[in-house]
Amino acid sequence: MPLSKEDIKNFHKRLMELKNQMLVMVKGSTELVRSSDESKGYSQHQADEGTDDFDRRINLELSSKEFSILKQIDRAFEKMDEGTYGLDDITGEEIPIKRLEAIPYACMTVQSQEKFEKGLL
Repeated sequence: MPLSKEDIKNFHKRLMELKNQMLVMVKGSTELVRSSDESKGYSQHQADEGTDDFDRRINLELSSKEFSILKQIDRAFEKMDEGTYGLDDITGEEIPIKRLEAIPYACMTVQSQEKFEKGLL
């Protein structure tokens, strides 16, 4: 059953909230990386520098994942504008509402996502 206008409106609201949260997280991670770069070289012990490098690497990985989610959220907004939100990008099948409730930026069904991740698509 296709999504109603009310469903799409609700998902749009959730996506906006999620996008704002991601932007705050990315900004925080970016600031942490910058601040650790600025303090580099002032550590008194090599182990402290190793810990700083590890923390920076973790923050960079988190930022990368957050940017990926932001791109997926933007894609969901594009699909809303196109009138294809809730449809699988690959097969055109409807994405189950339960999946959209769990991951409102999902652009593929679980089956398509699995095939995509395995390199079968």
